[in-house]
Amino acid sequence: MSKPVHLHAGRRRALCCGAAALTGLFTNLATASETPVDPVGRVPRSEPAVPVWPTAIADLLHATFDGIDPAALWDVHTHLLGNGDSGSGCTIHTSMTEGWHPIERLRRATIMNAAGVPGDALAGGSVDRAYVERLRRLAAGFPPGARWLLFAFDRAVDGSGHDRPEWTTFHVPDRYAQQVAASTPDRFGWVASIHPLRHDALERLDQALRQGALAVKWLPSAMAIDLRDRRLAPFYDQLARSRTPLIVHGGEEKAVPGAQRHDYGNPLLVRAPLEAGVRVIMAHCASLGEALDLDQRRPSRRPAFELFARLMDEPAWRGHLLGDVSALFQVNRRADVWKTVLTRSDWHPRLLHGSDYPLPGVDLLYSTSRLVQEGLLDLADVAPLERLRRHNPLLFDLALKRRVAWRGERLSPLVFDTRWHFTTAAPGIA
Repeated sequence: MSKPVHLHAGRRRALCCGAAALTGLFTNLATASETPVDPVGRVPRSEPAVPVWPTAIADLLHATFDGIDPAALWDVHTHLLGNGDSGSGCTIHTSMTEGWHPIERLRRATIMNAAGVPGDALAGGSVDRAYVERLRRLAAGFPPGARWLLFAFDRAVDGSGHDRPEWTTFHVPDRYAQQVAASTPDRFGWVASIHPLRHDALERLDQALRQGALAVKWLPSAMAIDLRDRRLAPFYDQLARSRTPLIVHGGEEKAVPGAQRHDYGNPLLVRAPLEAGVRVIMAHCASLGEALDLDQRRPSRRPAFELFARLMDEPAWRGHLLGDVSALFQVNRRADVWKTVLTRSDWHPRLLHGSDYPLPGVDLLYSTSRLVQEGLLDLADVAPLERLRRHNPLLFDLALKRRVAWRGERLSPLVFDTRWHFTTAAPGIA
């Protein structure tokens, strides 16, 4: 089927180049009052100042938004986290706070630091509110129209449909994701997370869609979801009928161990929902780790990205399989992954921008110097990118994706024209 007309319009127009359209880019994300007034963190706003950017950063920001329609720029991979201290219902595994689990405590501290959650929040203030307010302030640095899809995250469930809290690294209820999105609808949408083996899974899905959920997110290895389980067929049918995308993590998972069913992260398993007519967005393009090549008579381990690429090239899935580019240019990805994604322009209409926030704020996950060494980034871009990152990691993530190139090939503006993928009237991709 043909693409909608407005998909191509983003390629033809150079939007946001004027000073008026770029006003939002030069917003100083000044700290707003932390006075809590409700469970989803609405706080009084302070009037921001307008900083004077060095020419190199101003030029970088203009180039970043050149040719992009801000109203179509939806970040499709944004994590919402909390500990429930505002009544949100969020939880984190006890191992992330107990002294005898130093690695898990470090994991929590690293994530919260990346999200800009202040130490006093961790010590007794509201983590929930601090997390949301920081995200709001970062979003305010973008032109009007740009939005972030906030992920709920369901608990792990066993084969009998019962919660397994000991397998659940963190939990973000659908209700909370919906409330946060509703509190700032011009900036946020939300994505439901419903384990399909729950006894009331179909009812939960129907309720989420009625409340405006734009997609459903699963992390199979952490949540203990075998995509091939025949009991998932009714859930797939409901997703297909409603044209609701299913965002599925593929490949190795390091940040959320959960149930540790790493075999469930095999990209080839998404053939099950694809065969049921579901539109599937493979998170991170399955760009990390290895998985068994189940197409072989004697399966051997292959890079997960190679298996994702195989699926992308299978004609049967061209109208239903997509990938998001969140986390793709982190230092733990291989250079051949970067080069493939940049040069496969035939994939670009099926690739979607996502930040994997708050991970762009984790210093060790990004190395602009390595991108320079691999020939994907100009040395002159490093200093303005790094300064931009200190100011706003979400702007840094977007600017980096627009600057990286291999042999003159960059990510198409189509990668950043993501809104239409989440409209119920969106046709398949030819």
